[in-house]
Amino acid sequence: MRRLKRYEEFEDESGRRVRYRRLDDGGVVALDADVAESARLGEDTWVDPGARVLARARLGTACWVEPGAVIGEDAHLGAGVHVGRDAVVGRRAWLGDRTDVGARARVDHDVTLDPDTRVPDDVHVGASARRSAA
Repeated sequence: MRRLKRYEEFEDESGRRVRYRRLDDGGVVALDADVAESARLGEDTWVDPGARVLARARLGTACWVEPGAVIGEDAHLGAGVHVGRDAVVGRRAWLGDRTDVGARARVDHDVTLDPDTRVPDDVHVGASARRSAA
C-alpha cells in the first residue's frame, strides 16, 4: 500500500461526508476506491468512491474519475480528462487532454480519442474508432 500523507473529508451532493487520502504523487483517492499500486495519478487528479484504476494506468494532472468508473490496465488519460459515473475506459485506451467521457459510456480496448473529444452518456465507442472533438 502507498504511504499516505493525509486524509481529507468532503461533502458530496447528497450531504454525505466522503473521506479521501492524498497520495505521494499528488492524486486524491476516496477510501473505498481501488487504485492499483502500479497506477500513476497526476497532481490534483481525483478518484471518487467505488471507482477502479487498474494496473499501470496513467492519469494526467487534474483528471476526475467519478464513482463506479473503471480505468483499464495500461490506459492513458491526458490532462484534464473527466470519466463519468459508471463509465469504462478499456485496456490500453488513450484519451487525449480534456476528453470528457459521459456517464455509463464505454470506450473499448486500444481506442484513441483525440484531445477535447466528448463521448456522450451511454455511448459505446468501439475498438475500430478513432474519435475527434465533436
